Amino acid sequence: MPRAPRQARSRARVEAILGAADRILARDGYEALTMRRVAEAAGVPVGSIYQFYADKSAVVDALGQRYLQAFETAIDALVERALAGEIADLVGTVVDVYAELFRSQRGGMALWAGRHLSPELARADEATNALVAEGLQRIVEHLTGVTGGERARRATRMVVWAANAVLHEAFKGGGEPDAGVLEELTFMLDAYWRDLRGRLTAAAGG
Repeated sequence: MPRAPRQARSRARVEAILGAADRILARDGYEALTMRRVAEAAGVPVGSIYQFYADKSAVVDALGQRYLQAFETAIDALVERALAGEIADLVGTVVDVYAELFRSQRGGMALWAGRHLSPELARADEATNALVAEGLQRIVEHLTGVTGGERARRATRMVVWAANAVLHEAFKGGGEPDAGVLEELTFMLDAYWRDLRGRLTAAAGG
């Protein structure tokens, strides 16, 4: 059975394996990813990969979980900063943070663009999107002073869906996206945020 790395040497090998898989996905796509190519790119014996991952799908799932964890970490940090009053431009900051995640996860783009996801990873993707939306809802409710309930919940999920779609489109070519696309995304979300803030405040009688 594949085992979790415990020693520093094993953890370093896993890092090399996942890093190699990410580079192959980013450069050549999902179909080019094989255990032998990963081993060559990581500089490890192919047999050693099986100590940690049963097959290619297991490598992909581990890499996908790593991508998703980065999104969860980012929203936790954004919530903490917002509650501390450290974010002056909410929409611009959120777009910048998540655009940088897309920029740094080129291998993930190959997975999500082709939807080469196991059922488990697909469910984890949905759960991560829900966590991001819940984090945004906490920020919205903090900034407006209004517990938005269903309206805020629905609105923040729509923001996540819309931003995901635009960012996937912007980064799918593998290069740096047109800066104008990110600007338009920011304008669109900023207009929505201002309208939502007004509706929540009005509904609360503010």
